[in-house]
Amino acid sequence: MSILQSPVVRLGSGTVRGRRLDGHLSFRGIPYAAPPVGDLRWRPPAPVEPWAGVRDALEPGNPAPQLAQSFGEVTSLDEDCLTLDVTAPDAPGEGRPVLIWLHGGGGTNGSAAVYGARRLAVTGDLVVVAPNFRLGIMSCFGYPGLADGGTFGIQDQQAVLRWVRREIAHFGGDPDNVTLMGESYGALQIAAHLAAPGSAGLFRHAILQSAFSVLGTTPAHTFIPGLPELPPRWAAENELEAIGVAVAAERGWVTGDGDPLAQLRQVPVKDLLEVSGAFIRPAFGGAVLPESPADALPAGRFHQVPLMLGTTLDEARFFVGLFADLVGNPVTADSYPRLLAEAFGDAADEVAARYPLEDYGTPSFAWARISTDRAWARPAWELGQALAAHTGTWFYEFADEDAPPLFPGFPSGAQHSSALVYQFDFEGGPELPAPQRELADRMTRYWAAFAANGDPGWSSVDSGYVRSLTPKGVSGTDYVSGHHLDFWAGKP
Repeated sequence: MSILQSPVVRLGSGTVRGRRLDGHLSFRGIPYAAPPVGDLRWRPPAPVEPWAGVRDALEPGNPAPQLAQSFGEVTSLDEDCLTLDVTAPDAPGEGRPVLIWLHGGGGTNGSAAVYGARRLAVTGDLVVVAPNFRLGIMSCFGYPGLADGGTFGIQDQQAVLRWVRREIAHFGGDPDNVTLMGESYGALQIAAHLAAPGSAGLFRHAILQSAFSVLGTTPAHTFIPGLPELPPRWAAENELEAIGVAVAAERGWVTGDGDPLAQLRQVPVKDLLEVSGAFIRPAFGGAVLPESPADALPAGRFHQVPLMLGTTLDEARFFVGLFADLVGNPVTADSYPRLLAEAFGDAADEVAARYPLEDYGTPSFAWARISTDRAWARPAWELGQALAAHTGTWFYEFADEDAPPLFPGFPSGAQHSSALVYQFDFEGGPELPAPQRELADRMTRYWAAFAANGDPGWSSVDSGYVRSLTPKGVSGTDYVSGHHLDFWAGKP
């Protein structure tokens, strides 16, 4: 690496110039695969075309194609999105642990660009890689005759892992000490990599933050009030192909003349994105992901690396607040019994007795607590127990009930994604008070220790231990009792 004011790194595909900033080096928008455009739409990532001269790596690359949502304001129609950002300490050194960050966003949205990794790099002494990868219909589309359908985002991430293996030493990173880290949909992707043959040997540890229902189904209304029961987060190839055929026919994308895949590759991106939400479940049954992770992980058929996973104390407040209260459709005392009946059937009265409305400030708060416990805490704990039977596994709960709110108008507590402002710098994000900054630094040290040696510094989950993370102190918590998991065992 150059010691000039603007750091320069020579890669296998060409030379890049980054920036030296406030204790760290930043390289942005580095291509790790060819643009998946034209005939490369819905194909495995292809090699980068080498470039001559010095390429500026000063600005973030394009986000994956997506339409703006209430939880994400970015719109992008450009399929040229397979780039990554690298953040490294501005200090001499080599062989640093490498952290690859897979962003969340529901499977349809998100971008590496919003996650400033300075704190992780400087405080944690890590090299952080944050890629963009295909999302939604560009990632998980399936159609008869489409090879590798439903796995293109996973393959993009595998291309990132191989890029890190080849290139990260140029940034001071250790290619043999790589940790995959993801939140929400990014954590679900990591569950896929644990079972994917092509990811073997490319990472040493993994961190899954707020992974959603890796192993099973989700009762009606417990993800978002108003949504029916959700199927497993993994789709069989033939199921995905059937959905692709139905959507293409309904939209008129395929006519009776010519190659249907060639016709589909001509459909404008904006038209595709209108149905992107129907294609967020990775497919299993092919070469990329032969078996559903819901079956492979409990059976021990996965890459048995050290794992850290956890949730936030109030996960579901994000979804009840954003998609119910803030759109003028809160849970009410009248709707509460109906939601219980539709979600839990014959067990509805038991759930109502365990979560009486008078124990909560509003019916929406009561429903958020039920949803947190059933749709987030229970599946996360079951996943942790399944993984701990086969490999070292550490569990945590982010529990700062005074975490900065992500949107106004609904008391948010330690809701889904609230821990991210303690880990990353967000442009225009909140300034953390001193006690929360101390918690953020402590979390960074835990995550960095895990990335370095596969142990964050507390007891593993096979002892029943769960680390609670709050500004008031870091200690063990009775996760099972706190989320009524004994009650939920055996319930729908």
